Amino acid sequence: MDHDVVVIGAGAAGLMCAITAAARGRRVLVLDHANKVGKKILMSGGGRCNFTNTGTTPANYLSANPHFCKSALARYTPADFIALVDAHGIAWHEKELGQLFCNDSSKQIVRMLLDECAAVGADVRTHCTVERIERPDSGGFHLRTTLGSVECASLVIATGGLSIPSMGASGFGYDVARQFGHDVLPQRAGLVPLTLSGKHQQRLQDLSGVSFEVEARCNGARFRNQLLVTHRGISGPAILQISSYWQPGDDLRLDLLPMHDASSWLALQQRERGNAELRTVLSDVLPKRFAQRLCEVWLPSRPMKQYTPAQLKDIASTLADWPLVASGTEGYRTAEVTLGGVDTDGLSSSTMMSKLVPGLFFIGEVVDVTGWLGGYNFQWAWASGRAAGEVA
Repeated sequence: MDHDVVVIGAGAAGLMCAITAAARGRRVLVLDHANKVGKKILMSGGGRCNFTNTGTTPANYLSANPHFCKSALARYTPADFIALVDAHGIAWHEKELGQLFCNDSSKQIVRMLLDECAAVGADVRTHCTVERIERPDSGGFHLRTTLGSVECASLVIATGGLSIPSMGASGFGYDVARQFGHDVLPQRAGLVPLTLSGKHQQRLQDLSGVSFEVEARCNGARFRNQLLVTHRGISGPAILQISSYWQPGDDLRLDLLPMHDASSWLALQQRERGNAELRTVLSDVLPKRFAQRLCEVWLPSRPMKQYTPAQLKDIASTLADWPLVASGTEGYRTAEVTLGGVDTDGLSSSTMMSKLVPGLFFIGEVVDVTGWLGGYNFQWAWASGRAAGEVA
């Protein structure tokens, strides 16, 4: 089987690359070891696929080289992908913060990509494991697969990261990168719930299910969204976002009243509700169970009129800058993305091609570019896949 381009990985980035390359007249073969394509697409957004974010900028991505993603993102924008979605008659809506979802099902996005592949003649094969990759002296690549031998001029690695191994995630792409002399930066779970241990867990674990808005802060990053207390720790969008910036030992702080200036709000409560206890006034702006636990452990509760100005200031500081000591993360099992990956220093930012091996490309999550929660990682998949497909 001879092809111009072989793409390993039939996810978002791989399928976009295949569509783009085949539209140029290239003979394209997409291989995936899974039983069906686009598994992460299918599960995304609760089954409705958060397929892009209208507010996408390079600032929404983490990478050892924050400039690397600029070229691809500038050349294939959220508007470009929305136009494709619209052309296929897929209804969508904006949920919050620029996040776009299908009205009906993420299956529509996968169907769209497969229909586009079929329209341009890209051949997509599942149940195919790549056992070995060789680079003959004559150039190109020779692949040994469970479907037989495959020859190609260009090879695109779109195998994703380590997150959600139950869906087939593996380190295959990193192994290929190392095989051909690329550096691979250390990987860790991103967009992942945080775990608590010891007294920190004991204080909160019976509040599992409690959710409220916070601003999470760590290492200069800050995200305002919902926090969810779990049996093992904390989750929710604010925590998933900050998890990508946090590592064990880092200082993590929460503003428990992001909609208020804590000092001014407490002073107002003291003036207007002097006989009410602190736990009572806090229950007006926080879930009652959480407010009571705060007052049991961190903030001794008494009638508001009994606090001195200095004591109110201390309470305000605690509410606005509450320290949370996390012990770890839930790991790749539940992580939405993998941080780290193929070092961008070895890749062209405009084409995604290896600087070491002509014709070898790395796209999507396998590369050291990781987006925020909210459709940014899909936009990187579309943009990097498009960039590679234009030249592979």
